[in-house]
Parts: sequence; structure tokens; C-alpha cells
Amino acid sequence: QDQLEESGGGLVRAGGSLSLSCVFHGSVFSIRPMGWYRQAPGKQREFVASITRAGIRDYADSVKGRFTISRDSAKNTAYLQMNNLKPEDTAVYYCAADRNSIADIRSISYWGQGTQVTVSS
Repeated sequence: QDQLEESGGGLVRAGGSLSLSCVFHGSVFSIRPMGWYRQAPGKQREFVASITRAGIRDYADSVKGRFTISRDSAKNTAYLQMNNLKPEDTAVYYCAADRNSIADIRSISYWGQGTQVTVSS
């Protein structure tokens, strides 16, 4: 069964760094863009970053310059390096992937199980 598996996250102080990984267990032809969304308590899930198979990246304005997304397409794996973390980055981070696009949250085919990122002040 095709599925995403996330790892990483945890607790860090403001200004610190964390990294996330996401592996797609399935055919390499089943997905093109991969990325992350996040959801803070009481808020809607929001876009964080994405990367296409060709390496084209997109970031939310709130994380530009601090987060870096990368990908090893041969391994169906995406990585999110998060630097200079802020308390407002605290959320559950969900890996996302789809055959076509992950721009519309309503149409994403694959979601990871979610991993907690907590940034203390």
C-alpha cells in the first residue's frame, strides 16, 4: 500500500534547528511534488514548503530563509531542514505528496502521520 512515513521533529529552543524526513513507500512514478504542511493548535493546516521531482522549490513566506527543502527522488525521500526556529513554528508537521500537485490541500493524495515540532521561547 502506498504511504508516506515521516521521521524527525522534537523539542528545541528558539533559534535552534531540527530536521524532518519523509519517505514514500510506493512506486517512484506515483508522486511528483513532495512537501510539508503544518497545523498549530486551533489553527488550520497551512502550507510550509514543496519540491518537485525536478527540484523546483516553493516556500511559505513565514519560513523563507530559515527552512530548506531537499529531495532524493531515487529514494522517494524529501527532507526539511529547519533553522532559526521560532515559537510560532510550533505545530504538527505533515508530509504531503501527490501525482500532480500539493498546492490544494483538498486534493492531496498522500499524507504522512504527522510529527510534532515544539519550539520553546
